[in-house]
Amino acid sequence: MTIIVPFCGRITPRERQESLESINACLNNIRVMPFEDLTDGERRTARMAVVANPDPADLSDLPMLEWVQSLWAGVERLVEEMPNPAIRIVRMTDPQLALTMSEAVLAWTLYLHRDMPLYREQQTKTRWCQHPLVLPQDRPVGILGMGNLGRAAAQRLKENGFPVTGWSRTPWATADIPMTYGPSGLEALLRQSAIVVVLLPLTPQTRGLLDDWRFGQIREGASLINFARGPIIDQAALGRALDRGHLSHAVLDVFEREPLPKDDWLWSHPKVTVLPHISAPTQTGTASQLVARNLQAFYDQGVIPACVQRDVGY
Repeated sequence: MTIIVPFCGRITPRERQESLESINACLNNIRVMPFEDLTDGERRTARMAVVANPDPADLSDLPMLEWVQSLWAGVERLVEEMPNPAIRIVRMTDPQLALTMSEAVLAWTLYLHRDMPLYREQQTKTRWCQHPLVLPQDRPVGILGMGNLGRAAAQRLKENGFPVTGWSRTPWATADIPMTYGPSGLEALLRQSAIVVVLLPLTPQTRGLLDDWRFGQIREGASLINFARGPIIDQAALGRALDRGHLSHAVLDVFEREPLPKDDWLWSHPKVTVLPHISAPTQTGTASQLVARNLQAFYDQGVIPACVQRDVGY
């Protein structure tokens, strides 16, 4: 007998088809199907679901639902919208995601480190001017958020010669990366870092974390990379820090509204690089293998993977 698992997601038809084909190719006696294709009986008996930005109404129509497997690493929307707080949430923890993110962090750190925004501006003005080269060991990088993604990014930067310090809201040990903690630790990291990389989850505690006060603490002339979530940064405060020259440049891959509205000031600001949320997309192949392993372990052995702590948001 084949076990039917619902797929609930508001994503493009192509993305859904690719995900379904890839996940089902890895399964035995289990089949993941679009929610709308399930019978009433299949919906009534479903114990778990695979989700990607699901409609809460769909999840409410699964009365026996125990847990959901997200295809994405970010789960703040799921935490907020999940109709039943007893339903457990499993986030995407694909090791390839951390590798992809670390590559992106290194690439855009090098972009800032080698003054690419300045040379791009000079090109628009047909200006030929060479600037002194700063060595990586003289360009300290601070990483806000030292989960799987932050640790992988820190290691990649360290391997390329950058001094790296991590920050976390609460203390914990990491083997070879210096750490700071709490409000005072954040301010210390901001004061010392030439490049600040944001890789935090979005929670009530991190929403608006980088505000006017924190931008005032940042090292003068520093640059910012946000590959986490847009609302972690107070966008108006960011604009003020850029306009007064305290912050030299911001690379932004995430925003409060996505796609970024065409009339948003970020598009045209000379000190902002806008990216269309491409720093670490889910890789269908490796993500599907992880999802299939979790599904198979649940239906074969009753094992539910490590779940999000709903009270802290990740």
